[in-house]
Amino acid sequence: MKITTITATEFSLGPLERPYWNSIIRSTSKGFSRIEIHTDEGVTGTSFGGNRSHVLGRFKDLLVGQDPLNAEACWDRLYAYNRKPVAKGEYISAIGVVDIALWDLRGKALGQPCWKLLGGHRQRVPVYAAGGYYEEGKGIRELVAEMEGFLAHGYQAVKMKVGWPGAGLKHDAERVRAVREAIGPDNDLLVDVNNAWDANTAIKFGRMIERYEPYWFEEPTPADDYRGQAAICAALDTPVASGENEFTRWGFRDLIEAKAVDIVQADPRTCGGFTEWLKIAAFASAYHLPMAPHGGPHVGAHCVAAVSNGLIVESYVHSVQTHVNEFVEPPDIRDGYVTLPDRPGLGLIWKEDAIQRRLG
Repeated sequence: MKITTITATEFSLGPLERPYWNSIIRSTSKGFSRIEIHTDEGVTGTSFGGNRSHVLGRFKDLLVGQDPLNAEACWDRLYAYNRKPVAKGEYISAIGVVDIALWDLRGKALGQPCWKLLGGHRQRVPVYAAGGYYEEGKGIRELVAEMEGFLAHGYQAVKMKVGWPGAGLKHDAERVRAVREAIGPDNDLLVDVNNAWDANTAIKFGRMIERYEPYWFEEPTPADDYRGQAAICAALDTPVASGENEFTRWGFRDLIEAKAVDIVQADPRTCGGFTEWLKIAAFASAYHLPMAPHGGPHVGAHCVAAVSNGLIVESYVHSVQTHVNEFVEPPDIRDGYVTLPDRPGLGLIWKEDAIQRRLG
């Protein structure tokens, strides 16, 4: 089997009716993108996302004619056959998208789901609903209703945002209190700062909300502040989750050895793909650290299901990214878990009619 070409589909979904934001980033529009890797045997691998300039340029030249079943060889060509290999940034994330599509292709060629090919530890994994963003006119009452809605959709763990300067520490602590009281003691509450604070502020806030028993305290400092985040890990009883903005096994080596993380959130697309994610998970397991990938369950659940130190997977299926449901069937989420499909590869069921309508 040989790779014959790579194609990409992308389009804008226009402006959002209700823009939303976390502590540092405001979202005002949405889009859709997908890449497809084709072979001479008619097997095609697909994945969400893609940087067209990399994927349809240098990467296409490197992969056409290669055997897609040679996972390490394909990854190494994408990483090492550059004029000057880079350690972080969009180039690595573009590798990640292509690598995931290649694993989807391998699964289809071999008749096996990705979660099983990657390790096959279990088929059913815990899942949490990500939301709790700030919006114009969205107060505590609306936030609570959103979190209660997640529980009604079958989640037993929810995540909310804190850290926006317009809110303030006291108000954010009140938001956390209200959500904890609404969801009760038997459901988990995850709190995400999105890199907004310095270490001292994060420690202060972490102590303010400890009584509400957060499941984790996510990305409290800028992604490159290993020293500050290590101080937070040492100061708080609440586990610190981080890593969605880190790249490759070498970046996670530095993050972990700095003692700056308790729960490793390597995003399979961002960090370099499934091939690299498995190396990161193996390194984390040597330090007895769990893996909880950033990103949606269509991809991330395969990672958590593959390894023994997989903890929980993120879901936007019933949150701000519900536009994804327009183009692909949602995963099976119930009773706080997502069940991985037995279908080959990623097991995605694309709604091609909807995609074609958008393309016009």
